[in-house]
Amino acid sequence: MQQVTFHNTLSRKAEPIVPTKGNVVGMYCCGPTVYAQAHIGNFRTFLNQDVMRRVLQTAGYKVIHVRNLTDVDDKTIARSIEEGRPLTEFTEHWTEVFHKDCERFNMLAPQIEPKATAHIPEQIKMIEDLIERGHAYASEDGSVYFRVSSFDGYGKLSRIKERELLTDAATDEDEGPVDSDEYSRDSAADFVMWKSRKPTDGDVYWDSPWGEGRPGWHLECSAMAMKYLSNNLDIHSGGVDLTFPHHENEIAQSECSCGHQKQFFKYWIHAAHLLVDNAKMSKSLNNFYTVDDIEAKGYAPVVLRYALTSGHYRQTINFNSDSLVAAQSALVKLRKFSDEILAAASLKRAAVLKEINKGKHLHDEWGIFADAWQKLSSDMNIPGALGGIFTAIKSKPGAEAVVPYHKLIFALGYDLDQVIIEKPKVEAPEDVKALAQKRWDAKQAKDWAAADALRDELAAAGWKALDRKDGFDLEQL
Repeated sequence: MQQVTFHNTLSRKAEPIVPTKGNVVGMYCCGPTVYAQAHIGNFRTFLNQDVMRRVLQTAGYKVIHVRNLTDVDDKTIARSIEEGRPLTEFTEHWTEVFHKDCERFNMLAPQIEPKATAHIPEQIKMIEDLIERGHAYASEDGSVYFRVSSFDGYGKLSRIKERELLTDAATDEDEGPVDSDEYSRDSAADFVMWKSRKPTDGDVYWDSPWGEGRPGWHLECSAMAMKYLSNNLDIHSGGVDLTFPHHENEIAQSECSCGHQKQFFKYWIHAAHLLVDNAKMSKSLNNFYTVDDIEAKGYAPVVLRYALTSGHYRQTINFNSDSLVAAQSALVKLRKFSDEILAAASLKRAAVLKEINKGKHLHDEWGIFADAWQKLSSDMNIPGALGGIFTAIKSKPGAEAVVPYHKLIFALGYDLDQVIIEKPKVEAPEDVKALAQKRWDAKQAKDWAAADALRDELAAAGWKALDRKDGFDLEQL
């Protein structure tokens, strides 16, 4: 295995990844809330998580990748009721849309993708354990809260101060501050773990020891991470906006539920925000985009992937139309170089990448791409890695570059087959033009046999005619 380092939000420094168990890295990623199509800001985080996994695999680690689906919260319930659809039907539709978008982005599917609604018993059990240990309590209306004052380590991830905690911590999932009289809690800092049933919930509720209701947003990730990665609590990742309160609350409830016998993840890795045209993305500003919107502008998903990941994951990037133009230009260079060295080695791109994905070539030398890999494996410095790649390919290496180059392409997740390289326009010879004109005349005379024969002659000469309503264009095959 080769060393990989990431910046750990918990320690505030870059650290080499040392798995809890051998070479197996447990990685939990906060996934989408499935109530609408994910936007490009969401995908900036998801794509960087995909690169993170790919880098670890390329370095020789086995990664157990868990990514949750939040399929019950205020937004999913409200939207499903608004559309008159059962919650399960509603969320399954948007889950399918999310999966298709992930495929378009060439993202590796997680081995485990748990849903919040499929793990209600695990969440209830965690609450019961916390109540028994004195870290949680039930209110008069049947809601259950975590007692923040019972956990001395609260705030160790976000470094939030007591004053900020009292003013900011009372949040209702991700919907913003909660009125202090909406719930009967002991302290404004305490957060909800179980929400008692309300009329606005419709028929979305589960039975519990505290009455009908549903779990709070923070609880699902703790319960599912502990279930699937209890022996591999290595990396937890998400957007920087989740540091507080979501991840802070996860740590508190998880470590308290097991009597502080286990650290809830060693490495916390967060991706920075995305700006669009130097502003926060908003429908009111007309700068809110999905992958569909970008494809409608004529750009393949790989171009958007490049634009969203080519900046350092811990730095805010500004996305605009120039980002797509630059990404398209860079990818054309990467595709052309790939085509050249694969031709020199008489190999197919898909076959080489398939071998790399299976773990072959892990110990091959990096050669002239050593600097690019060093950058990529050091806190996932993608801008530095791309600079190293473009510098290396200037030396015009041959077939020996196939494996190291495509290991980097795999780690970055670029589907180069999506990259369109426009053929240079070549003026057709006069005899070809004459042949094409004869074919056109035959078609106008409805002499289909002659037109087909002339089409074949054009093809034999290396050309084809593209018919318009008023004529034709010629394209070299």
